[in-house]
Amino acid sequence: MIDIKALQNNFDEIANKLQKKKIDESLLQNLKELSLELKEKKAILETLQAEQNAKSKLFPVYQKEGKDIASLKAELNENKQKISIAQEIMREVEEKLSAIAMGVPNIPDESVPLGVDEEDNQELKKVLDIPTFDFEPKEHWDLDADQAWIDFERGVKLSKSRFSVLKNDGARLERALSNYMLDFNRSRGFEEVSVPFITNEESLKGTGQLPKFGDDLFKIEGENLYLIPTAEVPVTNLFRDEILTADELPIKLTAYTACFRKEAGSAGRDTRGMIRQHQFGKVELVSITTPEDSDKIFDEMVSCASDLLKSLGLAHKLVLLCGGDLGFSAAKTVDIEVWLPGQNRYREISSISNTRDFQARRAKIRYKEGKKNILVHTLNGSSLAVGRTLIAIMENYQKSDGTIEIPEVLKEYMR
Repeated sequence: MIDIKALQNNFDEIANKLQKKKIDESLLQNLKELSLELKEKKAILETLQAEQNAKSKLFPVYQKEGKDIASLKAELNENKQKISIAQEIMREVEEKLSAIAMGVPNIPDESVPLGVDEEDNQELKKVLDIPTFDFEPKEHWDLDADQAWIDFERGVKLSKSRFSVLKNDGARLERALSNYMLDFNRSRGFEEVSVPFITNEESLKGTGQLPKFGDDLFKIEGENLYLIPTAEVPVTNLFRDEILTADELPIKLTAYTACFRKEAGSAGRDTRGMIRQHQFGKVELVSITTPEDSDKIFDEMVSCASDLLKSLGLAHKLVLLCGGDLGFSAAKTVDIEVWLPGQNRYREISSISNTRDFQARRAKIRYKEGKKNILVHTLNGSSLAVGRTLIAIMENYQKSDGTIEIPEVLKEYMR
């Protein structure tokens, strides 16, 4: 959640920064009006409280001078009722302001370029050369006709469209990739954790999935529980409503989970194959750090995901997202797009985001420095989407006879 006090004190400046994300102007106007109303109600309350304090100090004076204190008591009782009413009014305005603020995205960093959508994203660099073939490379669903790794029809039979079943070496490769990614991340200083695939509403609010993205979540009927859309949610919320010590930071974690998304806004997109599924495996990176180390940790996470792809021999590029393509909770995001020869294009396989103190404010994650409690910075990123990595290996390591070579670093994991 954005800093409401900062919003009140620097409304025009923050509103201008939020325009990078193409925020609804009526939402900002409501925020402005409620912010001004809250200031007004707070001033009224403070005046009443100051009057109450001043009059309370008159008791010993009245007693010393032999004055009747009955009228003073009556005034104080009347003022006390006014304070109670003013506090209730202020609480209602605060709740309204907080409810609207929960729907306001994070403020983009200064380095985030202007833009409307992915067409305006800024390419940072390419890593590895794209492979060349002496034959026409196939897309992964055509390759699978030879390999029988993916059973799309039975996935639909078991669930519905956008579910699939992995078989044979496909299932083994998925497991190998998950284990290799976790081991790679551990070698980079990320501690492995295993977390529930089901989470509560408070955790989803903490990382920003609720209330805005409720339509994309699978809710468990009759429970205040949801299937997780990403491991970012449970891993970040491990520290929800906690005060850490400065010595504990940075905390760097990695986890494998299944992820579940309705893909509510993707009708008609990537309907073939495994690019966009309702259930998919992902290895996640999450960091909790001080504001001072935030940028350094961000660069480490981007390098970790990129180097992981490089170790698999997969050509990719790093892309800085523009304001219009930036996620709700992110202040800055670098996407990593892997080359898919069958599609003859780069496709997103990882997204590394720094949310600054946005999630920490919602989830109340702080650390103690001296006598002060300071909001941490939280960062998250895919390392990597397992299904898309499997697809990338299929397409990049295909042979003219339809067979698929296994990258050298994965062979010991396939035993």
